Amino acid sequence: MTANLKVESFAIGSYACNCSIIYSEITHEALVIDPGNDPKTFMKKLAELQVTVKLFLHTHAHFDHIGGSKELRDLTGAPIYLHQGDQLLYKSLPMQSMMFGLPPLQTGPVDHFIQDEEEYGLSDPDLKLFLKAIHTPGHTQGSCSFYTEIFDRPLLFAGDTLFQGSVGRTDLPGGDFETLKKSIKNRLYVLPQETIVITGHGPSTTIGDEGRDNPFVSF
Repeated sequence: MTANLKVESFAIGSYACNCSIIYSEITHEALVIDPGNDPKTFMKKLAELQVTVKLFLHTHAHFDHIGGSKELRDLTGAPIYLHQGDQLLYKSLPMQSMMFGLPPLQTGPVDHFIQDEEEYGLSDPDLKLFLKAIHTPGHTQGSCSFYTEIFDRPLLFAGDTLFQGSVGRTDLPGGDFETLKKSIKNRLYVLPQETIVITGHGPSTTIGDEGRDNPFVSF
């Protein structure tokens, strides 16, 4: 593991989305995955860690994962990254939030559309490129996971594609169970079995445990 790289994962927002901040203790620069829909709490966490956001990566465009991103972009200047397959879903944020009894959320521009196997990093030369996008549609059309081997054990940020003992729901617009199964089997279960999976909600798991025991999709 690169000793200067840290990960802080925590639940945030209306539905306890797992947000992850990956940051360098040298440059105090961070990549953020799924900042959620509670900008005030998120900004407090940034202040605690004393880091600056380089970019916001999103696993998908459901409001509980991306609902605060326009405000956070305005506050930090960091761009919004999202797969193009979820662009229409992102534009529907006001409707999404109202369906769940929340005030209508505002959207801003998507600054960059995530490409499959695109890589991201920080300005630290040792961390220039260390995180890879994996397009894993099924929960939504543009769902992505993010993978790195820079730590002691491989680490996957799976969003709502894969959970401990479960998988993402597919009954919302853009969802498809057969597509989800293919994404998990062909893109995630091929990763090392010791890979730690940071899920979109709830506890972490491993690729090996899910491949053996997940009742919805197995090896």
